[in-house]
Amino acid sequence: MALLPPFSLPGRFWRGNLHTHSNLSDGALEPKAVVDAYKAAGYDFMQLSEHFIGNFKWPIADTRAFRSNSFTTLIGAELHAPETRVGELWHIVAAGLPLDFPRNREGETGAELAARAREAGAFIGIAHPAWSQLTIEDGRAIAAAHAVEIYNHGCAIENDRGDGWYLLDQMLSENRRLTAFATDDAHFKTPDHFGGWVHVKAESLDPDVLLDALKAGHFYSSQGPQIHGIAIDGMNIQIATSPVDTITVICGNSRSLVRNGRAITDAAFDLSKLEKGWLLNWKSPWFRIVAIDASGRRAWSNPIWRDDIG
Repeated sequence: MALLPPFSLPGRFWRGNLHTHSNLSDGALEPKAVVDAYKAAGYDFMQLSEHFIGNFKWPIADTRAFRSNSFTTLIGAELHAPETRVGELWHIVAAGLPLDFPRNREGETGAELAARAREAGAFIGIAHPAWSQLTIEDGRAIAAAHAVEIYNHGCAIENDRGDGWYLLDQMLSENRRLTAFATDDAHFKTPDHFGGWVHVKAESLDPDVLLDALKAGHFYSSQGPQIHGIAIDGMNIQIATSPVDTITVICGNSRSLVRNGRAITDAAFDLSKLEKGWLLNWKSPWFRIVAIDASGRRAWSNPIWRDDIG
């Protein structure tokens, strides 16, 4: 069987968080204290994504002084502009912004701001869809997005609105080739930290290398479990993980494939079974993997497109 990217690629997986706040905006801790907390928790990189808005004097945190050979930071922010379907500001995670990224233009919409940030070199993610009550029309509007935030630990802890798959799955079925990232959105005022992250496959911790890998989709997301490999031969798929109790394949229709057990570390499936069933009149062009451990913590692959694997 042939391993799929990112598991087939050279390099290693680096653990990182793309969405966290300090007291440069509405977080509780100084920037250095936030960075030190992620270092101590075993992360390889992180980003202070302060609220880029006039309320906080348009901060983009310069965290370059906190970089070392074994830990790095990305430069970015959480962008805001009008207006979602429920009449609130957009929340858009932008990783890889230049420190001199210009503040919002007069009358600039969320879609226009996201496009400008992408043109400046950033990885663009639609933040906490459930917390923001985003509709499919909202998702369609951000054409510049690379990804959707499919798990936000702070939102999950505070008001049970941490999930974003409901939006991303619909967008995938409209052929939007987006990826899926998990974050903390930590403010360090509640137990909102170290609950969701990405594992990025790259050959080094260089910020530009990590950003290129994020844009290419060379990562998976987790709350704890690890995905060690996804291999495919025709319609047969084999998945290797850390010990979990469930490994499942989900697609854009109601069909799924599942293996349950106690501390299982692998599963093999026939993907053609996703296309069989008396309720089906549509074949999903994509599928994704979820691994769930005994505590209910999950690891999620990025979407895998059928026409990319033959």
